[in-house]
Amino acid sequence: MRKRLSLSAYLEGILSGDRVVLSQAITLTESSRADDRELADRLLEAILPHTGNAVRIGITGAPGVGKSSFIEAFGNYLTAQDYRVAVLAIDPSSRQSGGSILGDKTRMETLARNPSAYIRPTPSGLTLGGVARQTRETLLLCEAAGFDIILIETVGVGQSETEVRNMTDCFFLLLLAGAGDELQGVKRGIMELADFLLITKDDGDNRTRVETARRDYAHALHFLAPPASGWTVPVLPCSIFQDESIENIWKQTEEYLSFIQKNGFFSAQRERQNLSWMHAFIRQQLEAQFYANPLIQRRLQDLEEQVRKGTIPPLTAAKRLFSAEI
Repeated sequence: MRKRLSLSAYLEGILSGDRVVLSQAITLTESSRADDRELADRLLEAILPHTGNAVRIGITGAPGVGKSSFIEAFGNYLTAQDYRVAVLAIDPSSRQSGGSILGDKTRMETLARNPSAYIRPTPSGLTLGGVARQTRETLLLCEAAGFDIILIETVGVGQSETEVRNMTDCFFLLLLAGAGDELQGVKRGIMELADFLLITKDDGDNRTRVETARRDYAHALHFLAPPASGWTVPVLPCSIFQDESIENIWKQTEEYLSFIQKNGFFSAQRERQNLSWMHAFIRQQLEAQFYANPLIQRRLQDLEEQVRKGTIPPLTAAKRLFSAEI
């Protein structure tokens, strides 16, 4: 049975940068046990004054675009600049078994061995939004542990991937050139949320295709609504094998962060995100309490069977669960 520490032991370990305690605290927040959740909530409240000082960067892109390779190169570059980097790598979970691959430490071998980096692979579970249910809490724990930059790698690109925008300061959308009709292959909504478009694999014979794609995307951005931040979204070629490419991406990221701090968008965005997090937790709590209700549990199985057999519509069954017919 997993040993649970005291609140003071968790707090002391996290604030001192103890990675073992940090990992144990993250596991605690991921637990569905009521006593674990109660302790996790107290811990999160205790660390709150020590959070908010890290740069939060979301990274998304379709499978095969090279997210993990980019994060490894980017993370190693940042640590070479004396930054401490935490990577929250969200792995897709099976809706049938609930299992996940959790292979990011294998895909980021050099970064995983980097003493200034910390990689936490987390199963996405059944949560939409491309991020795991407790990703927000993990982010705060990593900030309290002293990490300067938090990189959040999402599952991929899709309609539900935009939740990562709601917990980060900066959002990278990685794109692949020469993989068909690029402009049709990426959803308009996620492009409108991106602060940077990065065209990956700008190497060798692929460089001409990358440049063509870069121009096409830059042109397409003119037809989208301008970002609320007032920032002009750049489309940048990206090669993990060229130090100057990674350096340029970070340099422009610093310019973006300076820009939104000066115009007040940074703090306003953080405030909106805090409110969004609160409402997300309310929804999670309401769902958990609903299904934990003994009356619901007694009635649910019978109604599910009726829905399976087609004797009542799903909407009717749901309404009955919320009505006095329980």
